[in-house]
Amino acid sequence: MRVKYDAEADVLIFIMKEMPPSNAISEPGGIIVSYDDNSEPVSIEFLNASKRQLFNPIETSLQVLT
Repeated sequence: MRVKYDAEADVLIFIMKEMPPSNAISEPGGIIVSYDDNSEPVSIEFLNASKRQLFNPIETSLQVLT
């Protein structure tokens, strides 16, 4: 899995599979889940990540809590 932050769009993206999605569903709260042809998740995008305090763009590391 890769984690990417787009500062211009303020989007935090968790990429589970390196393949283009075939479908995406917008979930409540500014979350977009993209799926492959087998309905398996490809990526999860969190919109307005820094405003929602999911990510601080000033920091150079990201801590993922499980």
